[in-house]
Amino acid sequence: MRFIFFLLFFLVLTGCQSSFGPGALNATHPAYNQAAINTLNQQMLLNLVRLKYRDTPYFLKLNSITASLSFSGSIGVDSSFDLGPGGNIVKPSLGVSYFDKPTLSYAPLQGEDFLKSILSSLPLEAILVMSQSGWKMERIFGLCVERINNLYNAPSASGPTPDRAPRYQRFKRMLDLLQKLQSSDQIVIGRNQAGIFLYIKTEGISSDEIGQLTKLLDLKASPDKKTIGAIQIGNNELQASPEQITIRTRSMVGLMFYLSQNTEIPKAHRQAGLVTLTKKDKEQWFDWDDTPAGQVFKIHFSQAFPKNAFLAVNYRDFWFYIADNDLQSKSTFLLLTQLFELQSGQTQVDGPTLTVPLR
Repeated sequence: MRFIFFLLFFLVLTGCQSSFGPGALNATHPAYNQAAINTLNQQMLLNLVRLKYRDTPYFLKLNSITASLSFSGSIGVDSSFDLGPGGNIVKPSLGVSYFDKPTLSYAPLQGEDFLKSILSSLPLEAILVMSQSGWKMERIFGLCVERINNLYNAPSASGPTPDRAPRYQRFKRMLDLLQKLQSSDQIVIGRNQAGIFLYIKTEGISSDEIGQLTKLLDLKASPDKKTIGAIQIGNNELQASPEQITIRTRSMVGLMFYLSQNTEIPKAHRQAGLVTLTKKDKEQWFDWDDTPAGQVFKIHFSQAFPKNAFLAVNYRDFWFYIADNDLQSKSTFLLLTQLFELQSGQTQVDGPTLTVPLR
């Protein structure tokens, strides 16, 4: 009976070892994946809050996750000889052990190449392509574009919080018109031999809307009266003719500053002068909710951990978070992380690496 028991246990142990690898992958891969994305998102949100307080942002890149997994089992028999009435004593011994030893490797995102990438203007072509791949122009242009022709989208918000309300109202009206046209497939973006172009079809658009758009952008319709707009010849060029659309995009750090402006601040911090409060006029404070960025992104605060948070970080004794039911802010945060990866992902970071073995 003992032999049969040991044989059965050995067969079961062998079967466990053969399925341990796939089972461990199923158990650990989703957990590591979720933990990695959570920490990266928290880092981005934390840096947005830091910018609001004019504190220094900092980025750590997770270079690698190495997990060492081991599984072992043992079967044995312990025997003892006793001269007393009990006689010989035979005791079976069983043992199973499992080890998971992850090692995490971090490297700071720093250096000349990284600074150039986040301080350089976002690629215009990437912005136009994203607006044609499912993202709304209202969100893409409202966040990433600082100027179109003579329309300005809160350029003073691309740095530390300004004292005075920024210029954005005419740009915002133009965004409303562009979004309406995009929803009805009236906008065509592409590339030809001369460069990137953006055409606005005028067929099916009311003359009033055409008039508003051409007046805002200082454009004129094509000779056949079927399109507005023309070839984009540069990112920072001044408008050279009534047929051209010129665009100046924000840098990555400028975009982060712009989004950080619409962060709710505790009353105690406002009274202590820890942040700059923007004035609309001598009697009213400016509401960042009204800007193109503020309409699609908001950071709230709470003293206790917020139960309805999609993402939350603790900073200066308060919890700052994005609400889980705030789909606009969640979409904008997703766009922000994609653009950050686009800008910083091309940089090879050479620097000290912090390796943390977890036991």
